[in-house]
Amino acid sequence: MHENYKSGREDDSPGKDLPQLTNDEIKRYSRHLIMPEVGVDGQRKLKAGSVLCIGAGGLGSPAAMYLAAAGVGRIGVVDFDVVDFSNLQRQIIHGTPDVGRSKLASAKDRLNAINPHIEVETFETALSSENALTLFEPYDVILDGTDNFPTRYLTNDACVLLGKPNAYGSIFRFEGQASVFATVGGPCYRCLYPEPPPPGLVPSCAEGGVLGVLPGVIGTIQATEALKLVLGAGSTLVGRLLLYDAWTMKFRELKLRRDPACPICGDHPSIKGLIDYEEFCGVRPAQTAAAAGPSVPETTVEELKARGDARKPFFLLDVREPHEFQISRIAGSTLIPLGQLATRTSELPSGQEVIVHCKSGVRSAKAVAILKEHGIEAKNLKGGILAWIDKVDPTLAKY
Repeated sequence: MHENYKSGREDDSPGKDLPQLTNDEIKRYSRHLIMPEVGVDGQRKLKAGSVLCIGAGGLGSPAAMYLAAAGVGRIGVVDFDVVDFSNLQRQIIHGTPDVGRSKLASAKDRLNAINPHIEVETFETALSSENALTLFEPYDVILDGTDNFPTRYLTNDACVLLGKPNAYGSIFRFEGQASVFATVGGPCYRCLYPEPPPPGLVPSCAEGGVLGVLPGVIGTIQATEALKLVLGAGSTLVGRLLLYDAWTMKFRELKLRRDPACPICGDHPSIKGLIDYEEFCGVRPAQTAAAAGPSVPETTVEELKARGDARKPFFLLDVREPHEFQISRIAGSTLIPLGQLATRTSELPSGQEVIVHCKSGVRSAKAVAILKEHGIEAKNLKGGILAWIDKVDPTLAKY
């Protein structure tokens, strides 16, 4: 058996231009080497390969860790966030001592601890139309671990323009999906989603939540696809969208085809370069809670506290969900979930100013607009209960 390993390291091997495996690496990757589908030459391909992970969060955590363990020679990570306590329920690349640290610093330490034989490159920046092509160009595969539509479209378009495969994944609550986009002859993300949803229509994981193990499943699937792409072997998710429901434990698959009319990967593409993706998705950089709809009247948590201290009458309406209300609440608030508000406006008192809040201010902005349609004037509490906790009452539980 030793001679077989040795012969795979000779200069006359089929992959003679690939880097050699050291004895330590042979020990480390032995369970790969004994599988003919990978073998010595396959492991050398992985050592020569490179994957860029967009994000060191829920999806990027398991993906990067398994890519490192598998021996992908160069792993890049793009992120500009810091580790928060709320990340720890799912972002397993980070630990409790990392709270407050740069996600990149935390991720790099963890990946190097998993495998000191690989190179970890970090890019502490927000992915943008100005830097995406430069960041993507040196890598074989791009792994999309983003959590917002502008960056997904940006990642897709940059991959198409550069001819880089995109190992895509997304998650929300109990559901996830994965595919491989931007390969030769295969569909891209725009073929699946030609237009982004209206701003505010799809809640974020911060608002809707996510089952902690879900990104582990989807992120590991993305890593699996990235490994097969680097190996140039196996059957990938090109032309297939894998759907996973963790709550019912069901997988489904949808067939995808490249759209000949796609504006970037179609037969006659109209997009020749990267565009303004926030504008394309109807988002603005300094957007506030009013992004969910027309501009609405606002008040601050400091003003709300001053009103309470002065005992000025007002009605504080909480439009979060009951399970959020159980976590923490502002004293004196009344709960009417946003989805029930239109049919329960009669419960609001007349003659009192109505102040509406949610977790961060997005849903409450929608609520103010709904109340206005019913002839009720109200103000949105800017920053929601999170701002109240930060600036007024830090004893409340933050989630």
